This record gives sequence, structure tokens and C-alpha cells, in this order.
Amino acid sequence: MAFGKWIGGYLGWSAFGPIGALIGFLVGSVWDKAVEAGGTPRLEGGSSFTGTTRQTREGDRNSFLLSMLVLAAYIIRADGRVMHSEMEVVRGVLRQNFGEGGAKQGEEILRQLFEEEKRMGKQQFRQKIQDSCRQIVSHMDYSGRLQLLNFLVMIAQADGYLPQSEVNALKDVAQWMQIPVSEVDSMLHLNGNSLEDAYKVLGLTPDATDEEVRKTYRKLALEHHPDRVSNLGEDVRKAAEKKFQEINAAKERIYKARGL
Repeated sequence: MAFGKWIGGYLGWSAFGPIGALIGFLVGSVWDKAVEAGGTPRLEGGSSFTGTTRQTREGDRNSFLLSMLVLAAYIIRADGRVMHSEMEVVRGVLRQNFGEGGAKQGEEILRQLFEEEKRMGKQQFRQKIQDSCRQIVSHMDYSGRLQLLNFLVMIAQADGYLPQSEVNALKDVAQWMQIPVSEVDSMLHLNGNSLEDAYKVLGLTPDATDEEVRKTYRKLALEHHPDRVSNLGEDVRKAAEKKFQEINAAKERIYKARGL
């Protein structure tokens, strides 16, 4: 499998450290081929490891997607099963970024990660995921990490059934990425239409004061603003925009109920 064809463009920070170790057989193949060719290591798309803002954006986007694959392997396998619907969410993201061929190769990477979990055992693989989350914290800002968690929640919810094991895995990842675990509960209630759901989206209870509601909404709106993740690709920005709109809708339900 040609990793360079899947990832496209600049090889970002995720190719090194714990994440790179998990997919090292792929990164090493790309590096070896570049060295054998006698030039600076490059990937398909014409970008090298040094260079422009555009290359940096490509690196950020590709690192985001590769991080999503690594963490998705942990979430999907949390209940011991691999569901077609969950895999299809991942395929859709990759297909939008890299085409049908890229989606197939990304799926193969994910399946290789499942095999790596079996080889290592659950506890050692869990430690590798925790180490990978530390690497993500070192290189990705908070808004980017929030959107990464948002994608993982979408993957977990894809089959319409969310076992406690997957909820626990999502909260593991949130904690390891230095995100409050309450964000997981918030994301799980984004599609709800009740006033109770609206409070959970904002991470509040009905006894919160009006000022607490306003302050919490302003904080969430700032953290989840889609412009903060525009460097991660249009699909990530659109997902952030959808979440931003859902946060606004939750706020409006609460404001209406309180007469604000």
C-alpha cells in the first residue's frame, strides 16, 4: 500500500512520535523510497518537509486525519466489534479528502491498527493511544482537539447504538487530550430537541443562573467557532460549523424558556 498516495502532500508531525510508531511500517516505507531516490523526502503532491504556509496547512490537515484514524481504532474496537456503519463514517471523511482510492487505503490503515491492537493486547494498545493523545496535545490547539473529539463521537454514534464501553473510550480520549469529559456528554446531546438536551449541550443544569448560561455560551461559541479550524480542511470546518449552529440552537432554547 502506498502511504504517500493516501496521505497526499506534506508529511505532518503525526508521522513521528507515538502516532508514527503505530503506523511506522507505513511512514518508514515512504521515507525509505524517498532516500533511495536520492532526494529530500517528499510525498505525492509536491511538498517537502520544509516550506510554505500552504504546506503547513496540508501537514495540519493530514495530521488531523491520521490522528483521527489512530484514535478511531481505539473507539471502534472499544466494544470488541467493528461495525460497518462506523467504518463508513471514516471512509466518508477520507473519500472527501483523498478520493475513493484514498478511502480504501485509509480503511486498510485502520484495519492494520486493529491487528496491531490484537498483537499488543488491549492494555498496551491503550497505553499507545494515551501516548498518542499526549503528542496531539503538544501539536494541536484546543479547538482542533475539540473537533477531533467531535469526529470520534460521530463515528461512535454511527450505528445508532452507543454502548457504555464506547462512551468510556471517548471519555478516556477526551481526558488524555486535556478536554473536560463533560464535552463528551455535550456532544452526545447535540441532536436532541428537548430543553434538557439543550442544558446538556452547554454542560449546565437547569438551576444555573442566567449569567452562568451567558458566560458558558460565550466560552463554547469561542472554542467551537469554525474559523478556528479552517486550516484543517473544509470538511472539518463544516463539521465545526454544524456543531456551532447546534450550540446556538441549544442556547436559543434555553433563552426562550427563561425569557432572555
